[in-house]
Amino acid sequence: MKSTIIITGLLALNFQVAAQKFFTKEGTIKFYSEAKLEKIQAQNNKATCVLDAASGAMEWSVLINAFIFESAFMQEHFNETYMESPKYPKASFKGQIDNFAALNLKKDGSYPVKVTGELTMHGVTKKITVDGKLNVSGGAIGVDSKFFVKPSEHNINIPGDKKDSISGNIEVTVKGDLKELKK
Repeated sequence: MKSTIIITGLLALNFQVAAQKFFTKEGTIKFYSEAKLEKIQAQNNKATCVLDAASGAMEWSVLINAFIFESAFMQEHFNETYMESPKYPKASFKGQIDNFAALNLKKDGSYPVKVTGELTMHGVTKKITVDGKLNVSGGAIGVDSKFFVKPSEHNINIPGDKKDSISGNIEVTVKGDLKELKK
C-alpha cells in the first residue's frame, strides 16, 4: 500500500513537472518599416505567449487593432486599409523550439534558439523559422527575437501610390517575460 502511494505521488510529481508552462499576456511586438517620407512603426504590449517547458512548443497571439502608432492617421490606415483588422482581428504563431532537447531551462543563462512554426496573419498561414534567444533567470524565461515579414506573402495589399514608400520587408521584434503559469 505504501509503495502504491509513493509511486502515485512520484507519477503526479513527474506529470506536474512535465506539464509546466510559462506565460505572459504583456509581450511586446514591434514592427518597423523604412519609408521614403516617414518611418512606419508601431508597438503592441498586449501579446500573449505560452511556452510548454516539457516539449518546447510555443504559441503567440496578438490583436491587430492593439498596435499603437505615433500618428492616429497611420493607425487608422493600418487597421482599415492594410490589415483589415475587423475581418482579420488577430495574428498568431504556433511553433516548436528546434533545439529544445539541448536546453536546460532549470539553469540560469542565455540560450540561442531556432523556432519553426506557422505564422498566421491577414488570413494567410506561412511556415517560418526564426532565430531568437531564451534568457532564463530566477525561474522566469525572457524571449527575444527579430525577424522579417513580407506583406505580400500574407496578401496584404499596398495601394499603388504607396508601393514605393513602404518596404517589402517589415522588421518584427518580439519580446516577452514569461512567468510560470500557476494552476
